[in-house]
Amino acid sequence: MSAPDETATPVDAPAPPVGGMRTFRQILVNTAIANVTTSYLWFALTFWVYLETRSVLATGIVGGAYMLLVAAFSMVFGTIVDRHRKHLVMLFAGSVTLVAFGIAGVIYLLFPESTLLNIGGPMFWAFSGIILFGAVIENMRNIALSTTVTLLVPTERHANANGLVGTVQGLAFMVTSVFSGLSIGLLGMGWTLVIALVITAGALVHLLTLRIPEDKPEQQGTRSPLIDLRGSITAVRAATGLFALIIFSTFNNLIGGVYIALMDPYGLEMFPVEVWGIVLGITSTGFILGGLLIARFGLGRNPIRTMLLLVIVMGILGALFTIREWWWLYALGIWIYMMLIPAVEAAEQTVIQKVVPFRTQGRVFGFAAAFESAAAPITAFMIAPIAEFIIIPFMNSRAGQQNLGWLLGEGQARGIALVFLVAGLLMVMAAIAAFFTRSYRTISAQYLDDGAAEVSDLGTVPVTAGD
Repeated sequence: MSAPDETATPVDAPAPPVGGMRTFRQILVNTAIANVTTSYLWFALTFWVYLETRSVLATGIVGGAYMLLVAAFSMVFGTIVDRHRKHLVMLFAGSVTLVAFGIAGVIYLLFPESTLLNIGGPMFWAFSGIILFGAVIENMRNIALSTTVTLLVPTERHANANGLVGTVQGLAFMVTSVFSGLSIGLLGMGWTLVIALVITAGALVHLLTLRIPEDKPEQQGTRSPLIDLRGSITAVRAATGLFALIIFSTFNNLIGGVYIALMDPYGLEMFPVEVWGIVLGITSTGFILGGLLIARFGLGRNPIRTMLLLVIVMGILGALFTIREWWWLYALGIWIYMMLIPAVEAAEQTVIQKVVPFRTQGRVFGFAAAFESAAAPITAFMIAPIAEFIIIPFMNSRAGQQNLGWLLGEGQARGIALVFLVAGLLMVMAAIAAFFTRSYRTISAQYLDDGAAEVSDLGTVPVTAGD
């Protein structure tokens, strides 16, 4: 059996230019600044609305709308990325975001805060909506960034480059967790808007100085839909087993929705609110370390195998980091969990960048983002009321303590701990089951580019040592 050609690239992708990795790093830094600024303003808006109105409903709607709009527009963004030069797409996204934040600033100057914070009034939704729009549009850059890995980085370095992307995401989370609250508390919403506008404009000016060597994408047909759903599905199906990988990642995000819904309530049971923000900032360094480790060591010969093994570890962590109400166990578990996330996300990106033709990668990334972004809020919306009205009251009852106290110990948040335990075990079982699927063997063989590995009618495939 021949050794896999790990330097193979999608057939329509140009060879990475000399100095491509250096250009990619510049684009990555620019995107990092833009993402940090967008997250900074978006989280600041959420904090501001809650602190001024004390309305969980308003903040819930604003936060949920953001995730759902990201899901709804991801396929549009993917189609746009495929049809235009990546540099032009990034400039467009940055310009629209800057204009949106500028309009929000004008609205803030024209109306008093009491009007902007009136949930029943139109100006609250206009002000929040325009910031939401600018933040959502910025996500187009992230899809374009994933395709520039294929364009600028040699294939054997894709996993390393994707690890750097994970580091950037971790940095954005850390900065947002700490500084958005400080900005609202010390400066207020007005100066927070000014800071966001200045940094967004600076990132856009810097982007104008960069050059990404790329031919203009060929147009297919005379008219194409804005959302090329058929093209996205065709591109995904062309890589046998890729749809199963996306479905698995979506299921993983469904489980992740449990943590989105309940991680903050559990943390606020353990820490004062000021301390909890610092804990999130510190534990988010796990994102950065995890991304740096991938950037240094890669993902191994088969990134899909690596991903599934790490998902098993994540499930075990999720099941056990609240098994007792110990603050250090929770904080340590979050830190390790975050350290594993960049590797899981980088594995999916690395596979797509190799097995999907370059001309359709934007649509595939958009398709995957649409499914995966929608999964977490759906679970969050579902699990929150179930936990609040059924599971938590049961665990606080005498029957719950008698039946499960031996397993989960004592404390005020044992109901949340039970949800985490079940969710983690489901994640472990799903990852183990994925190892035995035909899709896993097929997409692994396709990634390894081993033409001798053929899937039989019985669903078996020859596997070399180390797979």
